[in-house]
Amino acid sequence: MREYEAYLFDMDGTLVNSEPLKGKALALACKQYDASVDYQIYKDVMGQEWSQVTNHFFQSANISPNREEFNTHFREYYQELLQSHLVLNQGARKYIESLKKAGKKCAVVSSAAKWMIESILTQLEITSLFDAVVGKEDVSAHKPNPEAYNLAVSKLNVTPFQSVIFEDSTVGVKAGVASGNDVIAIRHEFNQNHDLSSALLIIDDFSQL
Repeated sequence: MREYEAYLFDMDGTLVNSEPLKGKALALACKQYDASVDYQIYKDVMGQEWSQVTNHFFQSANISPNREEFNTHFREYYQELLQSHLVLNQGARKYIESLKKAGKKCAVVSSAAKWMIESILTQLEITSLFDAVVGKEDVSAHKPNPEAYNLAVSKLNVTPFQSVIFEDSTVGVKAGVASGNDVIAIRHEFNQNHDLSSALLIIDDFSQL
């Protein structure tokens, strides 16, 4: 792996262990409608647009809730789970701190809503490590469209050749490749069925770098 000027990180699953927590919060929200669903079905739609994610749970649970109400339930459960179970993935803090000491630029580029991103960065006290944050509200197209990564590269005033992306989903890797950046994929328990083959490198955690 060569040296880059900028390092762009997807958040859920890549930087933190939030993917299983998100699945559990979705399943708990379904229980508000007397429906039981296995949270691990989130693996089937991880990384996809939120409407596709919730539709998958609605179909599996055989419910048709008001979306705004459902999302409120989800947010309450998700924030509770983040408070009690959220952790940075192995080696992430040390790796990013080393990049900052070396004068590198870092950004979070996520398809999550800004409130999710801010909750996680604030709780883990890592907001100051990032020079830019791109979230759902900043773009019009979801990954695998490269818009989010194109915006991040522009914000950091670098070129794709000067930057590298860390991702953990099929759509995320595709977005990174489509943006012209090198992509390194993070493998974990929730993305075993995702196609990460177009990444330059696949690792299990940041301590391998």
